[in-house]
Amino acid sequence: MTPQAPARRSTAPTVVGVVAVALTLAALAGAATLDAAVPASHRAVTRLDLGWVAAVSGVALAVPGALLLRRFPRHPVAWVLVVTGVHWAYDGLACAWLAYATLQHPARPGAAAAFWIYQRLGAALLLSLPLILLLYPDGRLPRGRWRAASIAGLASTALLPIVLLLAPSGIAQADAGGPLPAPFAGLDLDPASLPLPDGVWRVLLAVAGALVPVSLVVPFAVVVGRYRRSAGDARRRARMRWLLWAALVDVLVMLSTTVLPQGWTSVALTTAVALTGVALAIGIIAPQAVDIDRLLGGTVLYAAMAVSVLLVDACVLGVAGAVLGGRLAERDAAVLALLLVTAVYGPLRQRLWLLVRRLVLGRRDDPYAVVAGLAEQLEHRDSPEEQLVAVARGVAAAFRVPYVAVEVDRPGGESVVATYGTAPDGVQVLPIAYRGETVGRLLLPSKRASLSARDQRLLGDMVRQAAIAARTAYLAGELQRGRERIVAAREEERRRLRRDLHDGLGPTLGGVGLRIDAARNLATRKPEEADKLLRQAREDVTTAVADVRRLVHDLRPPALDDVGLLGAVRQQAERLRAPGLTVTVDGDDLDGLPAAVEVAAYRIVSEALTNVAKHSRATSARVLLSRAAGDLVVEIADDGAGIPAGTPSGVGLVSLRERAAELGGDCRIECPDGGGTLVRARLPLGLEVAHG
Repeated sequence: MTPQAPARRSTAPTVVGVVAVALTLAALAGAATLDAAVPASHRAVTRLDLGWVAAVSGVALAVPGALLLRRFPRHPVAWVLVVTGVHWAYDGLACAWLAYATLQHPARPGAAAAFWIYQRLGAALLLSLPLILLLYPDGRLPRGRWRAASIAGLASTALLPIVLLLAPSGIAQADAGGPLPAPFAGLDLDPASLPLPDGVWRVLLAVAGALVPVSLVVPFAVVVGRYRRSAGDARRRARMRWLLWAALVDVLVMLSTTVLPQGWTSVALTTAVALTGVALAIGIIAPQAVDIDRLLGGTVLYAAMAVSVLLVDACVLGVAGAVLGGRLAERDAAVLALLLVTAVYGPLRQRLWLLVRRLVLGRRDDPYAVVAGLAEQLEHRDSPEEQLVAVARGVAAAFRVPYVAVEVDRPGGESVVATYGTAPDGVQVLPIAYRGETVGRLLLPSKRASLSARDQRLLGDMVRQAAIAARTAYLAGELQRGRERIVAAREEERRRLRRDLHDGLGPTLGGVGLRIDAARNLATRKPEEADKLLRQAREDVTTAVADVRRLVHDLRPPALDDVGLLGAVRQQAERLRAPGLTVTVDGDDLDGLPAAVEVAAYRIVSEALTNVAKHSRATSARVLLSRAAGDLVVEIADDGAGIPAGTPSGVGLVSLRERAAELGGDCRIECPDGGGTLVRARLPLGLEVAHG
């Protein structure tokens, strides 16, 4: 379940968050005041940390917890952060009061309670880590067998705080590795201890302490499982990566405490706690507000840089000490280490940066390299299919996914598909848009693809440009094929005309000539037979004229030249009108149309009206011819039965689209909700030809 902001928020959780922050700030102020009054010598005797440092950790958790409560009042992680923050802050206040109260003897009131809160109840803070791991990011424990394991793990973690609350202070202190500090002598430190044998308490403490790290195995396994399952959801994957970044920061801080001075350890741990709280809040509220991939890469990079500097420094000091036998001062060794780092590591810094980012993000971290590499591949590919294969291969390499499929829609309704890799069980589909129109789709594996908003923008730009290149190559091929079809159609038409003239009109006219000669020879001797031959010759001429008219009409309807496009359409509508069908034809400003546009419009109207008369059972139809933005728009609407859904396009409907497409236009056939059918063709006018 992804947290959603409720439509109506209760103000109570917000008030709770504000009160929690106020309480932690009050604890911080109190702890800082008390710590300032405790001498360093007394603090060394009591072996107590600075209380205000722990209070700062409490504030650092309460603030993001309060922000989460304001946005998601019922989210368990928010409550865990708030409660842990308040507990941690007052744990620090108890520590500060314990140090301050034991400055005098006998101790000030509340010293024993402060000891019990700090040394015993403070162990309950251990529960916050497994709770957060199990509840992040959706606030639910895992289901199935993992739920029982999670509850068992939480119980194992809670065992140590419970044992420490009930165990005698002497045994607990001995188990901690040291005697009870002298200033604490005389305090009542066992208000809730149980009278069990010392051996039993030692076993319980040993078992409880050993179970704490073991109990974290299940929460870590749950986090890994959730991370793997988040591959198909970019937002959820970003949430899990914020948790990963927080864990990385915590690990780096823990490693840094091994080399930092003792006084800086608490500061480092407080910083880690604060960053963890902030990361959890951002991960739940707005995980994609910051590019977490870049943040992860930068964290790994600078951690590697710090480790490299420390290693070089250690090596230089060690070698210098061994070679010079102590003659080289520590300050000089540090200067030598700095020079060595500058000379050796400086030139390698950029390469290390690129290497780390390449490992974390893949090639997509360098958009220019990705686009340049794709452009180079497209340049050496000729066919659209080869170009899309190059795109799929480039996307797979740049985004480190095992499967990519690219689909680009063709103008005719078909698609060009290119794949790389083996198709997985599930895929996610990303649309490829150009000028507000979807021109294709990109398919990525749903279980492996992790794309931030920045990744998706880069991917969209990359594939869109490639899709445009592929479509351009396809249109160029279609243009060449169109030229070939035009030449072929022209030659076929010439052959048909030659055949019709040679086999039809030619013999007919030749026969007419022979009959006329024969009639001339018989005119004086046998006028009746001559007249019969002339009548036959006249019939042959009539047939020849009909053939000529048929040939001319096939080339271009004569009515277009006689009465214009509007008149020709009206004549055709009258010829095609069926009984009970009324056809009206309207149009304006149809002068100066190109000849090809006139013929196409006439043929489209004729085919559409034929379909209306034969199939629609309509009582009325309307034809409208008009100019619009450099196009001739042809509309044929009727009130008939329409076209049933799923009906395949017949030859007539296909020819309508083809005639429009031949001129670079389009033809849409729709069935409005009110009934009937609407045919709307758009024919680009191009260079208009004015009639003189």
